[in-house]
Amino acid sequence: MSGISDFTVKAADGQAVDMAAYEGRALLIVNTASKCGFTPQYEGLEALHRRYADQGLTVLGFPCNQFGAQEPGDAAEIANFCSLTYDVSFPVMAKVDVNGDDADPLFQWLKAQAPGVLGTKAIKWNFTKFLVDRDGKVVGRYAPTTKPEDLVKDIEGLL
Repeated sequence: MSGISDFTVKAADGQAVDMAAYEGRALLIVNTASKCGFTPQYEGLEALHRRYADQGLTVLGFPCNQFGAQEPGDAAEIANFCSLTYDVSFPVMAKVDVNGDDADPLFQWLKAQAPGVLGTKAIKWNFTKFLVDRDGKVVGRYAPTTKPEDLVKDIEGLL
């Protein structure tokens, strides 16, 4: 795979989503969880999405249950939580694995493009963030502790 537009992911309803649909947009791709200490970051992610959507940013959430079983719900429960608790309007996709043999191919590619500290590829926890430019190139990987509002300068640099 040469770029993000080569991938197909699944929406929360199970329908295929061609990532080519996001060509020309900057993307902030995040593995999320509803019962994590970082879950309040949904609020910041939504704020970024609303602030920059018209300028070409899309936030994409990918629920993951691999870290402390902090995303146990099904797609409907996750969507309900995101909507009612954080008024999320950005796309929240189907639940995925981000590490291991069953890791989603998109996340395998993201990790290869932007390794973590000391070159580690594994994602360490929920709310790891990947910033992708309008050309589909990964330009940043951010730790779960990095707050969404701390990405403003990097995002604005892509828009």
